[in-house]
Amino acid sequence: MKERQHMKSDFWLMAPFNTLFCITFTFFLLLLAGLSILLKNKDDHTKRVILSVVCMITFIGFFVYKYYLSIDAEYNLLTADREGFNWWNELPLHLCNINMMLIPVAVLSKNRPLMNFCFFVAPLGAMMALAMPTAGFSGYSLLLPRMLGFYGTHFMIVIEGLAIVTFGLYRPEFRDLPGTFLAAVGLTFMVFLFDTLLRFTGIYTRANYFYTYETEGNVLLNLFHSWIPVPFLYLIPCLAILGAYMFLIMSFFKIGGTRRRK
Repeated sequence: MKERQHMKSDFWLMAPFNTLFCITFTFFLLLLAGLSILLKNKDDHTKRVILSVVCMITFIGFFVYKYYLSIDAEYNLLTADREGFNWWNELPLHLCNINMMLIPVAVLSKNRPLMNFCFFVAPLGAMMALAMPTAGFSGYSLLLPRMLGFYGTHFMIVIEGLAIVTFGLYRPEFRDLPGTFLAAVGLTFMVFLFDTLLRFTGIYTRANYFYTYETEGNVLLNLFHSWIPVPFLYLIPCLAILGAYMFLIMSFFKIGGTRRRK
């Protein structure tokens, strides 16, 4: 009996790509597929409104999750080396969650460059966060508020970014890639300036949106920092990953389009 209870409790432990992670990810992908099918014959305006509403619900959920994080004594203990929870470091300005605000703007305004940016960056940024979670978000029960908030928010961002294409609101093309790449570089530099402002004004001396100053223990970023030990510049290899990722995704679209025409 005790062994059965132990196995049951272990099932709820969430870690990157373990059984529960894969089940949860599959659930969200099925949710995206189901919504895409339900909206297949709806007009684009309806699709844009629904996607925007979903993003706004995720946005509200993000702040509910951050509230619970702010009162989570265990999380504050785990992140004591970074001064624990601080609202100035928890705004939706990281590469992944900034898309909760950008996607509604992109689809409602029909802004192609912005939709292109959100489609490529939202899933990639959120999946990187899910694959390499920071302290307090791996090896704990998914039923904890901070775990539900972290994984729920990031999985929703993944499917919201993909929904731009699966809803039929936009189809990326190779000609869009240079602009998207430059936009990512420009946005990263603007966030670096924002981090610098918060640090040097004393508002929050550990500001680190987009991880422009510190790796915060991220394995991949630690590697890049060992190559280029300079704030902001050590993220250059990340841009190479983004470029390769965009080219790979566009190659699949190109191959799929060619087969359909044949």
